[in-house]
Amino acid sequence: MPDLISTHKIAIVGGKSAQLAVELGVATSELEVCDLALFLVSANDGIVSADLERWRLARELYIPSLVIICDLGASEIDFEDMTAIASKMLDPVVTPYLVLHSDEGAPAALIHLENLEVIDYSGETRVLRPADPEHIELVAQFRAEYLEDIEDAGEDSFAAGLLFPALPWIEGTRIGLDQIIEFLNQVPIIS
Repeated sequence: MPDLISTHKIAIVGGKSAQLAVELGVATSELEVCDLALFLVSANDGIVSADLERWRLARELYIPSLVIICDLGASEIDFEDMTAIASKMLDPVVTPYLVLHSDEGAPAALIHLENLEVIDYSGETRVLRPADPEHIELVAQFRAEYLEDIEDAGEDSFAAGLLFPALPWIEGTRIGLDQIIEFLNQVPIIS
């Protein structure tokens, strides 16, 4: 797949937007002229009213949007809880990945709900492997809901600005960055 992220006009809304732009290696644009929007939702601070207004504008303009859940390493609230909050405050979101934690409780891996592949970030390099049976059982309900949501929405619903994936981003790590880029590259250049 070609790397489209460098040619898109991307708006990043919310706290830590400058940090995410640096980690993704992208310049940011104003929401009104962007091809894509990333909405940061902090597990510590939630969603501020100014960001809600920006969300509504993105919906009016049918801008493909990702909800990025951040501050997960420093919060008592986990990814699943924050996606539920985002679904109530914004629009219903879908979760293509869930966060897996190390024995110490720190975010260490993601499990892809479509193919049940684990992306393990606990070592020096990212490792892809099949999910363990206990992980498959743990995510079964989430996976069923995700697959149903994707089937109902249609194949190009994210690129059309009608489906809103929520992805985790663990600052200072690669957890979530590759997945954000993967989604951004799904949207064709329109400007």
